[in-house]
Amino acid sequence: MCQGPMHDFLAALPKCEQHMHLEGSLEPGLLFDLALRNNVKIPSAEEDPAFESATSLLQRYRKFTSLDDFLHYYFIGMSVLITPADFEALAYAYFQRAHADNVVHAEVFFDPQAHTGRGVSYEIVMEGFTQAQARAQADFGISSELIVCILRHLPPASGHEMYHSALPHLQSGVIRGLGLSSTEKGNPPSLYQLTYAHAKSQGFNLTAHAGEEAEVDYMASALYDLQVQRVDHGIKLPQDPSLMAEFAQRKILITMCPLSNVELRCVSAVHELPVRTYLDHGVPFSINSDDPAYFGGYVLDNYCAVQDAFSLSVHEWARIVTASIQGSWCSEDRKKAMLEHLNNVLAKFAN
Repeated sequence: MCQGPMHDFLAALPKCEQHMHLEGSLEPGLLFDLALRNNVKIPSAEEDPAFESATSLLQRYRKFTSLDDFLHYYFIGMSVLITPADFEALAYAYFQRAHADNVVHAEVFFDPQAHTGRGVSYEIVMEGFTQAQARAQADFGISSELIVCILRHLPPASGHEMYHSALPHLQSGVIRGLGLSSTEKGNPPSLYQLTYAHAKSQGFNLTAHAGEEAEVDYMASALYDLQVQRVDHGIKLPQDPSLMAEFAQRKILITMCPLSNVELRCVSAVHELPVRTYLDHGVPFSINSDDPAYFGGYVLDNYCAVQDAFSLSVHEWARIVTASIQGSWCSEDRKKAMLEHLNNVLAKFAN
């Protein structure tokens, strides 16, 4: 993919990842190891041939037919995470892999309801993830922020209860923002207005998955009903030029996930994504991996897929990476350092 000078350039770019689910970075090998260590029953090969081995499970991941088909395996995978050490191992493995792709800042989603609902406490989840963050900062220099997600396939009241459990960490900044994920169709953003209104009143950063499988009206609802500062996936704006203009004017960041969109049949190929449209209309967006263990590509793979599809210039990539840095929820000093890093890379590849 994107071999030659552009590949070297893409690899060298300092990357911010704003759309990556920690639970979605659970590679099959670690899944099987943790299932054995924790004595967790996962489907047998007789019940589902995909679970014959880590290799066969990975092959099944390449055959998702829909978002819900993916989520079936996603939640099975989560079941093996029991102890703080499990959550730390999961997150640290992601940070280690991200470092290889030159990710310098990561804002990562996690789903407490998927764990508390099976008897794993919120405190266990937070202990493991925050330990991994500290190790990644020390070992790789990767800064990171946590974004707590409401699971929209569960009742909104359950999400509101989870949000209140997370409030102390949101208020202290240990968690940097609130998100909304899981099954999109049939669960419009407007159902979560109560929770988001409270979060807005507290000054928290807000985002929501919208415009992935559902149409552009979900993106409008995320913007107007939830008052988000960015939208995750968000590939449907071309359906509504006036809304697209408003996203551009208000600098609402879209966290695009190219390989994920192809794997989940939202588009048939990367070239169908509105990358060129968003560049032409000034809509800021970043490129992300979503659930890389399930979709067969970490962030550099996604950069390469976009390059193969659109043949972007160095200048256009500079715009994309600049938008990802400026749209991050880290400190202004951290943004300044990342922009300096970007400028150094651009200078190196200027010729």
